[in-house]
Amino acid sequence: MSLRPSPVIPGFNLTLGYTMLYLSLLVFIPLAGMFIYAAQLTWTEFWQIVSHDSVLIALKLSLVTALVAALLNGVIGTVLAWVLVRYRFPGRRIIDAMIDLPFALPTAVAGIALTALYAPNGLVGKLFAADGIIGQFFELQIAFTPLGISLALVFVTLPFVVRTIQPVLEDIPRELEEAASCLGANPLQVFRHVLLPALLPAWLTGFSLAFARGLGEYGSIIFISGNIPKETQVLPFLIMAKLDQFDYAAATAIGVMMLVLSFIMLLIINLIQRYVAKR
Repeated sequence: MSLRPSPVIPGFNLTLGYTMLYLSLLVFIPLAGMFIYAAQLTWTEFWQIVSHDSVLIALKLSLVTALVAALLNGVIGTVLAWVLVRYRFPGRRIIDAMIDLPFALPTAVAGIALTALYAPNGLVGKLFAADGIIGQFFELQIAFTPLGISLALVFVTLPFVVRTIQPVLEDIPRELEEAASCLGANPLQVFRHVLLPALLPAWLTGFSLAFARGLGEYGSIIFISGNIPKETQVLPFLIMAKLDQFDYAAATAIGVMMLVLSFIMLLIINLIQRYVAKR
């Protein structure tokens, strides 16, 4: 029995060629150029740059704030997606449209608005100041702290979680939940055995997208962070500082480190997502 070769889809080679050309111009060549430039450094020089105290502190702050924002959005985004899919109420379409506002709003504008809101003299920030209504019992500074950075990242990355979970919820028949309830399952058991297996891959996708966006975010946190070295300076700010000092070698080395770490984290999350999907 002879095996026939699979038919070639018309236009496949042309489409593949255009795809590889665009990827090469927009992704592969710039990234390769960064690695080639970083290769001019010796290993000792590279390690001295990426192991400097300022770099390690900025890396820790970037990872922690991006992780906190992604986890918060994992909860908030799931609740929002659930409300938008399962309930009908006045103003639902307006709220649904506002979810995409961070995509349309310039990040610098979002950063200015958040800073004006959460600064010590802002509408919300002054409530937590020492002489504020809440600050008299629980004083808290939001802007110019890691907390302010996390809040800004929550605002920017929220649509990634909502828009990945929302279509999955819409595809889950409500009859499955009703059948589980009729068989004696309580709401927690319904969520664990009926909804969670279907939502978990989408949730992991939204979480990874939010985490990756938060790790490299710049515009929305440039104002609310204050960009204080070794306190509220994240890795993108440190790279810009090196570029302003014309220290291109250090900026490239930090960028390569950031790129490699991001790729490893996304790879781990994708492997976990595939494992969950197979289970």
